Amino acid sequence: MKIPIKVLLADDHAIVRNGIISLLEKQQNIEIVAEASNGLEVLRLLQSGVKPDIIITDITMPEMDGIELTASIKLNYPDIKVLILTIIDQEDLIISCFNAGAQGYLLKNVTISEVVFAIEQLYAGHKHICTAIGIKLLNHWQGRFTFSSKNLKSSIQLSKRELEILNLIAEGYTNGEIAEKLFTSKRTIEGNRQNLLDKTGKKNTAALINFVVRNGIID
Repeated sequence: MKIPIKVLLADDHAIVRNGIISLLEKQQNIEIVAEASNGLEVLRLLQSGVKPDIIITDITMPEMDGIELTASIKLNYPDIKVLILTIIDQEDLIISCFNAGAQGYLLKNVTISEVVFAIEQLYAGHKHICTAIGIKLLNHWQGRFTFSSKNLKSSIQLSKRELEILNLIAEGYTNGEIAEKLFTSKRTIEGNRQNLLDKTGKKNTAALINFVVRNGIID
Protein backbone atom coordinates (compact mmCIF):
# COMPACT_ATOMS: atom_id res chain seq x y z
CA MET A 1 0.00 0.00 0.00
CA LYS A 2 1.32 3.42 -0.97
CA ILE A 3 2.17 5.95 1.73
CA PRO A 4 -0.63 8.55 1.72
CA ILE A 5 0.03 12.19 0.87
CA LYS A 6 -0.07 14.14 4.13
CA VAL A 7 -2.15 17.31 3.95
CA LEU A 8 -2.60 20.23 6.35
CA LEU A 9 -5.65 22.42 5.69
CA ALA A 10 -5.83 26.10 6.64
CA ASP A 11 -9.05 28.10 6.33
CA ASP A 12 -10.65 30.53 8.76
CA HIS A 13 -14.14 29.10 8.20
CA ALA A 14 -14.73 25.90 10.17
CA ILE A 15 -17.61 24.83 7.94
CA VAL A 16 -15.34 25.04 4.89
CA ARG A 17 -12.58 23.06 6.60
CA ASN A 18 -15.03 20.40 7.73
CA GLY A 19 -16.48 20.05 4.25
CA ILE A 20 -13.13 19.75 2.52
CA ILE A 21 -11.77 17.37 5.14
CA SER A 22 -14.82 15.08 4.91
CA LEU A 23 -14.34 14.82 1.15
CA LEU A 24 -10.56 14.36 1.20
CA GLU A 25 -10.74 11.73 3.94
CA LYS A 26 -12.57 9.50 1.47
CA GLN A 27 -9.45 9.40 -0.72
CA GLN A 28 -7.23 6.40 0.01
CA ASN A 29 -4.05 8.22 -1.02
CA ILE A 30 -4.59 11.33 1.14
CA GLU A 31 -4.27 11.77 4.89
CA ILE A 32 -5.34 14.95 6.72
CA VAL A 33 -2.71 15.42 9.42
CA ALA A 34 -3.92 18.74 10.85
CA GLU A 35 -6.14 21.77 10.32
CA ALA A 36 -5.77 25.45 11.19
CA SER A 37 -7.79 28.66 11.04
CA ASN A 38 -4.91 31.00 10.13
CA GLY A 39 -1.27 31.12 9.10
CA LEU A 40 0.12 31.47 12.61
CA GLU A 41 -1.64 28.28 13.69
CA VAL A 42 -0.05 26.50 10.73
CA LEU A 43 3.42 27.63 11.77
CA ARG A 44 2.79 26.54 15.37
CA LEU A 45 1.69 23.12 14.14
CA LEU A 46 4.84 22.78 12.03
CA GLN A 47 7.00 23.87 14.97
CA SER A 48 5.29 21.25 17.14
CA GLY A 49 6.36 18.50 14.75
CA VAL A 50 3.46 18.14 12.31
CA LYS A 51 4.97 17.19 8.94
CA PRO A 52 2.62 17.62 5.97
CA ASP A 53 3.67 17.10 2.37
CA ILE A 54 1.22 19.74 1.21
CA ILE A 55 -0.49 22.70 2.84
CA ILE A 56 -3.82 23.76 1.38
CA THR A 57 -4.55 27.33 2.40
CA ASP A 58 -6.99 30.14 1.77
CA ILE A 59 -5.61 33.64 1.17
CA THR A 60 -7.78 35.78 3.43
CA MET A 61 -7.28 34.70 7.05
CA PRO A 62 -6.81 36.61 10.33
CA GLU A 63 -3.42 37.06 12.06
CA MET A 64 -1.45 35.72 9.08
CA ASP A 65 -2.88 35.43 5.57
CA GLY A 66 -2.13 32.79 2.97
CA ILE A 67 0.46 34.83 1.07
CA GLU A 68 2.49 35.56 4.22
CA LEU A 69 2.18 31.92 5.21
CA THR A 70 3.36 30.76 1.79
CA ALA A 71 6.43 33.00 1.95
CA SER A 72 7.26 31.68 5.42
CA ILE A 73 6.84 28.07 4.28
CA LYS A 74 9.12 28.63 1.30
CA LEU A 75 11.78 30.15 3.56
CA ASN A 76 11.62 27.77 6.51
CA TYR A 77 10.09 24.56 5.13
CA PRO A 78 11.08 24.46 1.44
CA ASP A 79 10.12 20.79 1.03
CA ILE A 80 6.46 21.48 1.83
CA LYS A 81 4.29 22.35 -1.17
CA VAL A 82 1.59 25.04 -0.92
CA LEU A 83 -1.75 24.83 -2.73
CA ILE A 84 -3.93 27.95 -2.62
CA LEU A 85 -7.69 27.25 -2.41
CA THR A 86 -9.71 30.45 -2.44
CA ILE A 87 -12.58 32.42 -3.97
CA ILE A 88 -10.20 35.20 -4.99
CA ASP A 89 -9.40 35.48 -8.70
CA GLN A 90 -7.61 38.85 -8.76
CA GLU A 91 -4.59 38.67 -11.04
CA ASP A 92 -2.28 40.63 -8.74
CA LEU A 93 -3.00 38.32 -5.81
CA ILE A 94 -2.62 35.21 -7.96
CA ILE A 95 0.80 36.41 -9.09
CA SER A 96 1.71 37.38 -5.52
CA CYS A 97 0.92 33.85 -4.34
CA PHE A 98 3.21 32.29 -6.93
CA ASN A 99 5.92 34.85 -6.25
CA ALA A 100 5.67 33.93 -2.57
CA GLY A 101 6.29 30.28 -3.44
CA ALA A 102 2.91 28.62 -4.05
CA GLN A 103 2.92 25.63 -6.39
CA GLY A 104 -0.80 25.53 -7.11
CA TYR A 105 -3.90 27.74 -7.23
CA LEU A 106 -7.53 26.62 -7.21
CA LEU A 107 -10.83 28.43 -6.89
CA LYS A 108 -13.32 27.06 -4.39
CA ASN A 109 -15.85 26.28 -7.12
CA VAL A 110 -13.73 23.39 -8.46
CA THR A 111 -14.75 19.77 -7.95
CA ILE A 112 -13.17 17.60 -5.28
CA SER A 113 -11.65 15.50 -8.07
CA GLU A 114 -9.67 18.52 -9.24
CA VAL A 115 -8.51 19.24 -5.69
CA VAL A 116 -7.27 15.64 -5.47
CA PHE A 117 -5.63 15.94 -8.89
CA ALA A 118 -3.88 19.16 -7.83
CA ILE A 119 -2.62 17.53 -4.63
CA GLU A 120 -1.21 14.63 -6.63
CA GLN A 121 0.40 17.00 -9.14
CA LEU A 122 2.10 19.07 -6.44
CA TYR A 123 3.26 15.94 -4.62
CA ALA A 124 4.82 14.73 -7.88
CA GLY A 125 6.75 17.99 -8.18
CA HIS A 126 4.52 19.76 -10.69
CA LYS A 127 2.49 22.95 -10.52
CA HIS A 128 -1.25 23.24 -11.05
CA ILE A 129 -3.82 25.94 -11.69
CA CYS A 130 -7.52 25.48 -12.35
CA THR A 131 -8.92 26.25 -15.79
CA ALA A 132 -10.55 29.55 -14.78
CA ILE A 133 -7.27 30.89 -13.38
CA GLY A 134 -5.34 29.65 -16.41
CA ILE A 135 -7.72 31.49 -18.73
CA LYS A 136 -7.54 34.66 -16.61
CA LEU A 137 -3.75 34.67 -16.67
CA LEU A 138 -3.67 33.92 -20.37
CA ASN A 139 -6.10 36.74 -21.07
CA HIS A 140 -3.87 39.00 -18.97
CA TRP A 141 -1.02 38.29 -21.37
CA GLN A 142 -3.19 38.24 -24.48
CA GLY A 143 -1.39 39.89 -27.35
CA ARG A 144 2.00 39.40 -25.68
CA PHE A 145 2.49 35.76 -26.54
CA THR A 146 1.05 33.03 -28.72
CA PHE A 147 1.48 29.29 -28.74
CA SER A 148 3.72 27.57 -31.22
CA SER A 149 4.52 23.92 -31.80
CA LYS A 150 8.25 24.66 -31.73
CA ASN A 151 8.21 25.29 -27.99
CA LEU A 152 6.32 22.12 -27.08
CA LYS A 153 8.11 18.91 -26.23
CA SER A 154 9.80 17.60 -29.35
CA SER A 155 7.85 14.34 -29.14
CA ILE A 156 4.53 16.19 -29.50
CA GLN A 157 3.51 17.26 -32.99
CA LEU A 158 0.57 19.66 -33.22
CA SER A 159 -1.06 20.70 -36.47
CA LYS A 160 -1.82 24.30 -37.38
CA ARG A 161 -5.52 23.64 -36.73
CA GLU A 162 -4.78 22.09 -33.32
CA LEU A 163 -2.71 25.14 -32.35
CA GLU A 164 -5.58 27.36 -33.48
CA ILE A 165 -8.04 25.38 -31.34
CA LEU A 166 -5.59 25.42 -28.43
CA ASN A 167 -5.48 29.22 -28.51
CA LEU A 168 -9.29 29.40 -28.53
CA ILE A 169 -9.56 26.96 -25.62
CA ALA A 170 -7.06 29.09 -23.70
CA GLU A 171 -9.21 32.16 -24.38
CA GLY A 172 -12.18 30.42 -22.77
CA TYR A 173 -14.30 29.53 -25.80
CA THR A 174 -16.61 26.51 -25.56
CA ASN A 175 -16.61 23.69 -28.12
CA GLY A 176 -19.72 25.15 -29.75
CA GLU A 177 -18.22 28.64 -29.98
CA ILE A 178 -14.98 27.28 -31.42
CA ALA A 179 -16.96 25.30 -33.99
CA GLU A 180 -18.76 28.47 -35.10
CA LYS A 181 -15.51 30.42 -35.38
CA LEU A 182 -13.81 27.70 -37.41
CA PHE A 183 -16.89 26.86 -39.51
CA THR A 184 -17.02 23.22 -38.49
CA SER A 185 -19.14 20.96 -36.29
CA LYS A 186 -19.14 20.81 -32.51
CA ARG A 187 -18.43 17.06 -32.73
CA THR A 188 -15.29 17.77 -34.78
CA ILE A 189 -14.04 20.23 -32.16
CA GLU A 190 -14.77 17.73 -29.39
CA GLY A 191 -12.63 15.22 -31.27
CA ASN A 192 -9.85 17.77 -31.74
CA ARG A 193 -9.94 18.68 -28.05
CA GLN A 194 -9.66 15.01 -27.11
CA ASN A 195 -6.72 14.64 -29.51
CA LEU A 196 -4.99 17.53 -27.73
CA LEU A 197 -5.52 15.80 -24.39
CA ASP A 198 -4.22 12.52 -25.80
CA LYS A 199 -1.16 14.09 -27.45
CA THR A 200 -0.17 16.05 -24.35
CA GLY A 201 -0.99 13.18 -22.01
CA LYS A 202 -3.36 15.31 -19.95
CA LYS A 203 -6.56 14.13 -18.28
CA ASN A 204 -8.68 17.27 -18.50
CA THR A 205 -8.84 20.82 -19.79
CA ALA A 206 -7.38 22.24 -16.57
CA ALA A 207 -4.28 20.09 -16.99
CA LEU A 208 -4.13 21.03 -20.67
CA ILE A 209 -4.18 24.74 -19.77
CA ASN A 210 -1.42 24.05 -17.25
CA PHE A 211 0.65 22.44 -19.99
CA VAL A 212 0.00 25.38 -22.29
CA VAL A 213 1.09 27.89 -19.65
CA ARG A 214 4.31 26.00 -18.93
CA ASN A 215 5.16 25.69 -22.63
CA GLY A 216 4.06 29.08 -23.95
CA ILE A 217 6.66 31.24 -25.72
CA ILE A 218 6.86 34.90 -26.68
CA ASP A 219 6.92 35.45 -30.43
